[in-house]
Order: sequence, then C-alpha cells, then structure tokens
Amino acid sequence: MRKLILILIDGMGNHVSNKMGYLKALKEKGEATKFTLESELPSLSRPLYETILTGKTPIESGILNNRINRMSKEESVFSLARKSGLTTAAVAYHWIHELYNGPFNMEEDIEVENLEGNINYGRFYWEDNYPDSHLFSLSNKIIKDKKPDFLLLHTMNIDDAGHRGGGLSKRYENKVYDMSNYLSHYIPLWQEQGYEIIVTSDHGMDEKGNHGGDSKLERQVPLWILGEMGKKYSENKITQKEIKKVCCEILEIN
Repeated sequence: MRKLILILIDGMGNHVSNKMGYLKALKEKGEATKFTLESELPSLSRPLYETILTGKTPIESGILNNRINRMSKEESVFSLARKSGLTTAAVAYHWIHELYNGPFNMEEDIEVENLEGNINYGRFYWEDNYPDSHLFSLSNKIIKDKKPDFLLLHTMNIDDAGHRGGGLSKRYENKVYDMSNYLSHYIPLWQEQGYEIIVTSDHGMDEKGNHGGDSKLERQVPLWILGEMGKKYSENKITQKEIKKVCCEILEIN
C-alpha cells in the first residue's frame, strides 16, 4: 500500500516555478514530472481547495468564494481514504478543517486527533503569515509519530507575500526560494519513509497582488509528481480537477 503527501502551496503561480531549484533538479534527473495547469474559476483559495481535493469545479461544488463557510458535500481524498481504512492528516489553514472536518474553533481545533473524522490528525492555523518553516516541522512530527497514509501540507506564506507585494515582487520571489529550501530538506526524509510526493498550487498571483480572475498570472499553476508515478502521467494533460484522481490512484483507493 502506497502512502502520499500532497503539498499545496497557496498562491504560487507557474511564472515563479523556475525558482524552485530543487524540484527542477529532480525533473532533470528524471525523478519528477512537471505539468502546467490552469486553475478553475474563480481562481480563489477555498473554492480551489475543494477542486483539488474533490475533483469538482467551484460551480459544481457550490463553494464559489472564500466566504462560503460550510462542510464540503462532495467525496474528497480524505473521505475516500477513510472509507478504505486509511489514516489521514493535515497541517493546513483552518479552511481545510471547515471544509472536511466541520466548524473550526481556534481554542480547541488547533490540534485535532479524531479517529472518526475525515481528517484523523490535524494541526490548523489561521494567520496567513504563520511560518511555513513551522508547518514543515509540524508535518514531519505527525509523520514520525502517527505515520498517516495520506497527509495534506498546506502553506500560506507565498500567497501572503503576493498580496502584500504583488506577484512580480522580490518579496514574493523570496518566499518561493524559501519554499524550495524547505522542500529540499524534507522531501528526501519523507521519501525514505515510503511516501509518494505531489507538489502543486491552487492559484497564482497578478502583479498587483490579486487573484480570482482569468489572467495568466492568476490561473497558471505548477504541478510536480515525484517518482515513478509521475512518469505514468507524463504523456497526459492533467487538469486541476484530476489531482484528486491521481491522489486516489497513488493511494490505490477507488
């Protein structure tokens, strides 16, 4: 049985994917396959979390903007993994908890251990500038202690920098370089523990620090599938809706 870590980098457009030197090195060695996707519309975070994890467009799911605060009505990678007897985890923004585990209480749900929920083990945050470095460390701790079959790691610092400085700013690029460093430290550790790795983003960021529309900067996002599984899809055009399907195939669940 395979295990999977899905790394969702919020707000990282494809136009800065060339700054991810570690992933580019893996691609050149034939150890990663890169795709360029076009996000669904509107190119907003909460609707696109739902697209990535359930395979439904915002129009189909009804999660049409960031203010719609309710649980998902769709089958997600989390729910399907649980139905197959797998354990799940998330280190993610609190919107993920709201979508897949229910209402979020910051006094109680910063740490979650719920063997009956869609997300069994969770560490949730609500400040967009909460350090990505901490999120990787928290993920590593959960992997070491709980050994989940599926883990979602969701970061926000690149998105936060884009909103503050714009998608073409030095501040934005610096956060992308930071992300490459974190990936190069942790991915080898997690691969040694038997995890397949997928890295992607929900949406990009325009030059003024906005997203939600149809411009290339807002919609084009990267997807990397590491290891042998990436080669399976190398001849295919993957859409953002199909990330759920790829995750389920890696986890060997229906």
